[in-house]
Amino acid sequence: MIGLRTLKIAAGGPAAAAESELMVREKVQTALALQTLAMTGALGFTAAGATSKTLAHYRRKVRANRRRLAKV
Repeated sequence: MIGLRTLKIAAGGPAAAAESELMVREKVQTALALQTLAMTGALGFTAAGATSKTLAHYRRKVRANRRRLAKV
């Protein structure tokens, strides 16, 4: 995943700028979403449960990005 993004950004141009902006936007949105889930108790009430749900949240995002970047 990191390699695919790095290649796209290293190529330069408008696509690289768009990918960089998307990457930062995704990280901020994901952090805010996880914070909301934590504050509402949706991540669970144990460390193991919260860790499991947090990782599942990130896995979905990474999988979607991998599919999107692999299309190029």
